[in-house]
Amino acid sequence: MSKTATAGVLLIAAVAFAAGYLIHGRKPTETKRVLYYVDPMHPSYRSDKPGIAPDCGMALVPVYEGQRLADQLQLAPNAIFVDGGAQKLTAVRVETVAKTSGTQLIRTTGRVEPDENRLYRLTAATEGQVRSLGNNAAGTMVNKGETLATFFSLELRGVERGYIGAAQVGQQDNVEQANLKISEDQLRAFGMSEEQIREVAKSHEYVSDIKIVSPADGIVISRDISLQQRFQAQAEFYRIADLSKVWIIADVSSDQAGILPPGTRASVTVAGLNHTLHAVVSNSIPLFDPVSRTLKVRLEADNPGLVLRPDMLVDVEFTAPSPANVSVPAEAVIDSGQRKVVYVETGTDLFEPRPVEVGEAYNGRVVIVRGLQVGDRVVTSGTFLIDSESRMRSTTTQHD
Repeated sequence: MSKTATAGVLLIAAVAFAAGYLIHGRKPTETKRVLYYVDPMHPSYRSDKPGIAPDCGMALVPVYEGQRLADQLQLAPNAIFVDGGAQKLTAVRVETVAKTSGTQLIRTTGRVEPDENRLYRLTAATEGQVRSLGNNAAGTMVNKGETLATFFSLELRGVERGYIGAAQVGQQDNVEQANLKISEDQLRAFGMSEEQIREVAKSHEYVSDIKIVSPADGIVISRDISLQQRFQAQAEFYRIADLSKVWIIADVSSDQAGILPPGTRASVTVAGLNHTLHAVVSNSIPLFDPVSRTLKVRLEADNPGLVLRPDMLVDVEFTAPSPANVSVPAEAVIDSGQRKVVYVETGTDLFEPRPVEVGEAYNGRVVIVRGLQVGDRVVTSGTFLIDSESRMRSTTTQHD
């Protein structure tokens, strides 16, 4: 062969090598052993030979020795594949979503008020003048029958005169007895105590000053009279509360009020005092407060030792039944600050993030208002590992 022909052959070989280099790379791909074939949409289906996936009709994908199965799967963004072995090593657990019920702890604040059924307002039935005043300003404890103050009333003196006249008649007929009863009722209505009425009936003498008497054991809430003060009818003298039982007005939301029926028990504590009392939700309908935008639930409580006083702020704790709701363990929910997600098992060893809206929390569980249905399977343990893998895959996918 001539030198010219030899050079031509070498040139053709060089061109062919260069073309092969550009198409196939620097060296031929090394042949790797196929471990098995897998359904790219459902990796739980595997086969030892190529073919078609029976569920989705897609061609089975080979998984080679030294290759990750996850790299062969056609996954949605953020979705990840974690095989069963890895799940055991990382303690990943999955739970089926169901409707559950239980009890929940509701903590709120309340304000002590006198029981209105045990609140006494002493008012004037006639005009007069205060003659004496006891040492019983607001906050003073008083006893039933204790004289609080005295007053003089000219109008009452006239009624007293008629009563004495009727009482002085020896043999009384029905009319005279009726007149005596009317005069006695008038004295009582004008504020004279039973003790003073009996005194007048026995002595037939005027009582110079009418006593204002405490109707019960209790505390003086307010005193609105002073010595030598002149007053008109309907003027309030005293307001006295029997604090052996009190009301507690607790603030709750409308949802909470619905699960606190009458008879629900509550624990009441006073800040700074190592003392807990028990209260019960009353039969009264909760009233809406437009300022705080809460419902006012009225509790009734015994008050041994008079620990609770009017206007005192207390801490209130209810243990209330929770209605059946779709719920998951609290650790299943990942809160990023901007949204809350759970990881749902969409297939064997396949997981995807699902945004959810959460509601009340109770007994270590969280109510799911929106985002999950009964029957969904969610990751309840190892959640942060699954979330980290999902974020890493999402980042890798965005860069590809």
